[in-house]
Amino acid sequence: MSGRFAIINPQELGAPRGWSNGMLAQTGGSILFIAGQTARDSSGRVPSSDFVSQFDRALGNVLAVLGQAGGKPGDIGRFTIYVTDMPQYRNNLKPLGEVYRRRMGTHFPAMALVEVRSLVDPQALVEVEATAVLGGV
Repeated sequence: MSGRFAIINPQELGAPRGWSNGMLAQTGGSILFIAGQTARDSSGRVPSSDFVSQFDRALGNVLAVLGQAGGKPGDIGRFTIYVTDMPQYRNNLKPLGEVYRRRMGTHFPAMALVEVRSLVDPQALVEVEATAVLGGV
């Protein structure tokens, strides 16, 4: 049990590293669907071309939406992360992990990581979307 979620990690799948295979939400909450967030700033531009900085800002933008709805990082049950360059993601695992833990602590929801050809923001290298469960429990 991790706060509002029961973590589901079947033994036959092996131990996940940095994610959970399933998150079972406790009843009585509201579901928040957070649209894909890139590193866009308040002017609507993606200012940085650095992959790690973009991930940090995109995750921060997800958490801003979550916070506006009254949630906190532990309320997130699922992330989908889209990247335009999988080797660049793999080459930055350590600093990406540091950014993740600074923003999310040790909460590791269900996740998918997908390489895509491009994103709507032409300068964007990463986009993060999430689903959270607020209230209840």
